[in-house]
Amino acid sequence: MSSNGKRRTPLVADKRYQGKATPKKPAAKKPAPARKPRTRKTARRGRPTTLLGWLFWPFRILLRIIWAISWRAGLVAALIITGVSIYFAQQMPPVQTLIDQRARGSVTMADLTGEVFAWRGDQFGGMVTARTVSLHLHNAVIAVEDRRFYAHFGLSPRGIASAIRINLSEGRGPLSGNGGSTITQQTAKLLCLGVPYESSAWESEADYEADCRRTTLARKVREAFYAMGMEIAYTKEEILTLYLNRAYLGAGSRGFEAAAQRYFGISAAEVNPAQAAMLAGLLKAPSTLAPTANIERSRERAAVVVRLMEGQGYLTAAQAQEAITNPAALSRAAEARSGGFFADWVMESGPEFFTRNTTEDVIIRTTLDQRIQRAAEEALVSVFENLVADGSEAQAAIVVMSADGAVRAMVGGRNLRATGAFNRATQALRQTGSAFKPFIYAAALDLGVSPYAMVNDAPQCWSIRGSREWCPENYDREFKGPVTLTQALAESRNLPAIVLSEDVGREYVRNVANGFGLQGELAEGPALALGVSESTLLNITGAYAGILNGGSQVTPYGLLDLRIQGDPAVLMDSQGVGIGNRIISEQAARQLTWMMTRVVEEGTGRRARIDGWEIAAKTGTTNSARDAWFIGFTGDYVTGVWMGYDNNTPLSGVTGGGLPAEIWRETMVRVLEGRMPTPLPMTMPQTAAPAGILESQGGEVVDDDIVNLLDLLVGGEAN
Repeated sequence: MSSNGKRRTPLVADKRYQGKATPKKPAAKKPAPARKPRTRKTARRGRPTTLLGWLFWPFRILLRIIWAISWRAGLVAALIITGVSIYFAQQMPPVQTLIDQRARGSVTMADLTGEVFAWRGDQFGGMVTARTVSLHLHNAVIAVEDRRFYAHFGLSPRGIASAIRINLSEGRGPLSGNGGSTITQQTAKLLCLGVPYESSAWESEADYEADCRRTTLARKVREAFYAMGMEIAYTKEEILTLYLNRAYLGAGSRGFEAAAQRYFGISAAEVNPAQAAMLAGLLKAPSTLAPTANIERSRERAAVVVRLMEGQGYLTAAQAQEAITNPAALSRAAEARSGGFFADWVMESGPEFFTRNTTEDVIIRTTLDQRIQRAAEEALVSVFENLVADGSEAQAAIVVMSADGAVRAMVGGRNLRATGAFNRATQALRQTGSAFKPFIYAAALDLGVSPYAMVNDAPQCWSIRGSREWCPENYDREFKGPVTLTQALAESRNLPAIVLSEDVGREYVRNVANGFGLQGELAEGPALALGVSESTLLNITGAYAGILNGGSQVTPYGLLDLRIQGDPAVLMDSQGVGIGNRIISEQAARQLTWMMTRVVEEGTGRRARIDGWEIAAKTGTTNSARDAWFIGFTGDYVTGVWMGYDNNTPLSGVTGGGLPAEIWRETMVRVLEGRMPTPLPMTMPQTAAPAGILESQGGEVVDDDIVNLLDLLVGGEAN
């Protein structure tokens, strides 16, 4: 390197920049303040800047206010609903205590063989659960009542909205008609929203239940809270169990177990798809759709349920078609509905605390023979269909009993399937007419008068105090002069009966009739002999049973024994009823029975004859033919028939020996079919020439006259 000889200062970095600022390490710079976006003054104040903005600005403000209020109100409402629901949930008792809370019990009646034929009161067949009932029944109830049962929390907003829409479209109020209620809500209503029944607060249980079913806005709100409380307190299966046990299903059936037994004679665990659909279908209108009321209507509803089950996957197409092709059928007992009038009578005549007002489930074994009951019903239908004019409103009643008073059949009117209807066999007091005459002859025979004694069938008049003279006639308007008592009874001649009654003594005749069971006020005057007094068919049939059994009093009865369901101990039985005190001698009863066979063989009751059978009977027709009777007996049964109009309109061309005798015969032909003839307990009197002829000149007869006239009749001297 060349050098100029001068010494140079070493070049250092600091001097490389002479004349310039020495570079320094840059200091950390402060960030520049962010530039604020330039906004218009109006935007900072939240005001629009355009015409369209100004138009929508009030609505934006309103929406913000609504939202601010709504979510707060919603939160408060949710807290209130949750709190109230939890409150109700805490009040819920154990499920088992709610299964059966009936205030009234039930009565189940069985015939003399033990076969059930009638039910009364609120039937409860026993507890079932959602798991123990048939799976088909479980699914049918869900399908028809609440297909989202396992998805909701007690309420179904969609269902409620749909129900309101349907109600309004059909011109009803929003809460009238369809309710859109879930199974939980329906169960809440069945529990009356937790309000128990108290007899002191309600006139009857029916009033209490009617109030529970009342629909108001306030009750619907309470129902909703109660339902959600149930969902908190119970499982779904427990709620469904309550529903299955508490639902009313028609014909007095409470719960599906009782209904399955009532209609099909089986348990709810055994029902098939067709039966399950029919039971579930009853929930809509149990009384109207009950198969015992209208089986076809019930089957139509069941078909709807089957299609719902198929649509929701509970049944295959083949199963659904099978259920529709072979619909459910009633059990034999349910279909027959036999003995409704008889069952009503047992309920009325039994002890009130075990029948009409029972709080227990009672089992009563009765005297009813369903074979005989069917025979009586068929006979009545046959005669009215074949021998009575179409449109006739005439009525009839039948009672069949054994000699001891055990009632085997009872028909209280032409409506054979009636329950709780007017029973003409037990409730209708009607004049007995000539059916009363055997008790006059019973009184005479008991005093020793011969069946062959003579009495004068001639015109006579009696003076009635406070009235004009009474001059009765015979039905045929003829008088035959002297006739035997047997002929007079066989031909039902009025004058001989009056003469005999007057001479034996009305008081004695009245005592004999009362003794045999014809209670009540019997006529005081001579018309007593013509049956102007009233009786029920049951009582007069029981009185004839007293003649058959040898002259002892009979009390008709239908109860054999009574016990509480599930308890084998018998609380009541028929001991002490039936045959009572002796009223006339056995000899007199046997002679009277023979005299009454002449009524059928030779007299007014010939239309009742049955080949090979001995029959004793008496016809009866009242004044103006307002009542017609035929009461007769074989060696086994006493059967009484009455016919007439409820409003006392006279029968046209009908006497006791006519249609009533036909009904009697049609009944007994069926009852006696296949049986060996049983001889009657009777004695045919020896023929003896009478010592005199009994006559009366009218007026009152004193005791001495009675003795003297009886002397003539028996052909002997006074003792």
